[in-house]
Amino acid sequence: MNQIFSLRRMALSLALAALSGVAVAETLGFERCAEIALGQNADMEISQAQIEQAQAAVRQAEANHMPKVNLSMTGTYTNDALNAFGLKLGQRKATFGDFGFSQINPTIPFSDQLNVAPDDLNHPGNVGNVNTRIEVLMPVYNGGMVASYVRQARAFTKAAQEGDAHARQQLLKQVLQAYQGVHAARAYVKVGEQAQVASEEYVRITERLMQQGMAVKSDVLTAKVHLEDVKVQMAQARNAEATALDQLHLLMGKPLDEPLDVGPTVMPRPLQGEMSELLAQARANHPALKAMRNQLDGAAANVDVARAGLLPQFNVMLRQDWNDKDLGFDSASYTAAGVLSWNAFDAGGTSAAVDRAQAARIELMARLRQAEEGVQFQLKEAARKAREAEDRVTARELAVEQAEEALRLVRKRYENGLATIVELLAAQTQQDKANADLVSARYEQVVQRAEYKRAAGMLTIEQL
Repeated sequence: MNQIFSLRRMALSLALAALSGVAVAETLGFERCAEIALGQNADMEISQAQIEQAQAAVRQAEANHMPKVNLSMTGTYTNDALNAFGLKLGQRKATFGDFGFSQINPTIPFSDQLNVAPDDLNHPGNVGNVNTRIEVLMPVYNGGMVASYVRQARAFTKAAQEGDAHARQQLLKQVLQAYQGVHAARAYVKVGEQAQVASEEYVRITERLMQQGMAVKSDVLTAKVHLEDVKVQMAQARNAEATALDQLHLLMGKPLDEPLDVGPTVMPRPLQGEMSELLAQARANHPALKAMRNQLDGAAANVDVARAGLLPQFNVMLRQDWNDKDLGFDSASYTAAGVLSWNAFDAGGTSAAVDRAQAARIELMARLRQAEEGVQFQLKEAARKAREAEDRVTARELAVEQAEEALRLVRKRYENGLATIVELLAAQTQQDKANADLVSARYEQVVQRAEYKRAAGMLTIEQL
């Protein structure tokens, strides 16, 4: 007896150990799924990177307002005549001997020595120099080019932020579709299970009736064919469930092999408001349109950048040098310069750049008008489809009630020998279809409510 108890305890321990190694699926509600997707989805990472690029461009453009300080140290060793003499001058160590005065012969008339090539000047020895420099470049006036670059970068930053908001709404709808797709697929599975139970019962009934001489073999075969069709539909529904879960994994940035389950079903609240008000709000606040308007502002700033090339520019340079044959700070000197430049003639290149920027701005204006009209069309179409989805749910619920009653009546007639198996299976098929249509209608109701809000530019987790 003790040995039996020991074996049972061992078996229980092995079973618990096996269960502990099985990964438990994490159940996530829609809000949590959406939060994870918005934080980990690759599209969101791309969008955030674009915002960071635009913000860095703003800082880069603003930096052009400030002076630039360059530090340098250059070591030189040469016997080139011109450079060697210049290096000696920089070190303030040039002598008369470097000019070849040592070759002057006082016994010869000076006029006869003017054509003598001095060796000390033309063939100097090796000269080394270390130049240490601090240089400050200060922009004073550039025709408004820097300010225009800053405005352009800021406009593109706002455009990237609005584009991110638009992408978030798109992703939110995709997550909702995948999340509810899992529930819809499971509802299809439930419908299929009910249909399979009914079909198996019909097979048993027809077999019993055939044994009693009240049915023929073809009735049994027809019932079995119908059962196999139902099994195929069950497999399709389970595959749809797995596909929806995989899509949810991808949207959330999770590995496909990570166990995952969904929480309760979601039903977005209907979007309230008159169409005229919604159209006005969408035109003013839709993130896609706001992104394009900011792009248009950036294009206008780009026109000003091109026009700045037609104006004069003035910059100041301040420089401090030290020249020494070794590392040191001997022979200090300074240089201050102001540079005024004006592009007087470039064969129309700058004017062409202005025209090109203007044309790009006009193109964006046309695209913006086109997008505004597109948003209005999408909003009206989404409203129509949302109403249609609501009506479809009502109709499908009524159809399910009617199909159930029709099946009940046909089943009674069949049991009393007043209807054929074909009629019974047709009634069952009609009920199965009505149930499946109701599942589809409810899924479409969720999707269309979300699409209506997305078309209006109002789809957020809070709005759902």
